[in-house]
Amino acid sequence: MKIAVIGGGAAGFFAAISAKENYPESEVIILEKSQQLLSKVKISGGGRCNVTNGCATIDQLCTAYPRGGRQLKKLFGVFNNHHTIEWFESRGVPLTIQEDNCVFPASQDSQTIIDCFLGETERLGIKITTGTGIEDIKAASEGINIYYKDIKREPQLFNKVIIATGGSPKREGLFWLERCGHKIVDPLPSLFSFNMPAEPVKNLMGVVVEKAAVTIQGTKIKADGALLITHWGMSGPAILKLSSFGARILKERDYNFKIGINWINEPNFDIVSDEIDSIIAEHSGKMLSSVRPYSIPVRLWIHLLEKCEISADKRWSELGKKGINRIVNTLINDEYSVKGKATFREEFVTCGGVSLDSVNMNTLESKVVPNLYFAGEVLDIDAITGGFNLQAAWTTGFIAGKLG
Repeated sequence: MKIAVIGGGAAGFFAAISAKENYPESEVIILEKSQQLLSKVKISGGGRCNVTNGCATIDQLCTAYPRGGRQLKKLFGVFNNHHTIEWFESRGVPLTIQEDNCVFPASQDSQTIIDCFLGETERLGIKITTGTGIEDIKAASEGINIYYKDIKREPQLFNKVIIATGGSPKREGLFWLERCGHKIVDPLPSLFSFNMPAEPVKNLMGVVVEKAAVTIQGTKIKADGALLITHWGMSGPAILKLSSFGARILKERDYNFKIGINWINEPNFDIVSDEIDSIIAEHSGKMLSSVRPYSIPVRLWIHLLEKCEISADKRWSELGKKGINRIVNTLINDEYSVKGKATFREEFVTCGGVSLDSVNMNTLESKVVPNLYFAGEVLDIDAITGGFNLQAAWTTGFIAGKLG
């Protein structure tokens, strides 16, 4: 049996290894259009490669996927994050789980993961070609014909083909799959930071709030986590998570919208008000600038007081009921205008791709082209940061390689 895997990235390598292990007598080849293999693995996690996430259950795992989480649940029963950890460690790659549950190679170097894949493909006898662009695929009686962009190359017949070409930033990059009859969901960026050109808050660049809660106003979409103020606006896990879950609605709004921020991730007005009262009782003679509720970063606290039109030199005893209410409202429901996005390059991810309606989600075989399978980000599956996107690549690659 001849098996072609189109795409030499994370999902492609995992699918090729899975196919060869399941069908050791078969001939497996990876066809990569560029000259570089595993390029996204190389830069992921700041060059350390966030291999997966250490969350405890499949239900927790599924919540990290704005698109595809429900359909992935059954696949995670076959191959999940715990299987991933076992897979790498059994092949001589020790991993380490951080406090935030992100899993990295103990070497803290993505090259360790790349070397593992290259070593496995060599050990198994998997062929790899680079600079091999694909023009088209067509079903044949005994499999699938692959047509190359290099017109000097004859079309080649394979019994099975796995598509693992990654996310396409534009729909045109998926036309060749649409021509076969697959439904395509328009690709969009799904992990990006927020531009805030009119907001003075960007003058606080470098400030990090560890536990903020952010909402897209006018929707029920919310996210929490660390928030980073940048020279262009806001970023960090909370913002990236919000952009991921809000990807489609934010596109509809042309990336022009408002966000609400709860700087302390405490939604109850009375609880926060009581906290302010206790500060007043204990530090009545001190200036507002010298005592920060909830240990808010100094520069941010001064900024919030300015928004409340309250002098930082005022004493806590002079605050009054109106002043308390203004501070509490600003702490739990601050508002900022966003105008535009900035791509978070290291973790650039698209939502959209081949619709899961066009795919048998037990086997990842195409419903319209027999013997054709899909793995990775070419599918309409995407996740928040934290190793989840690579986990989807490993899981779908593993299942596709079974050629079930």
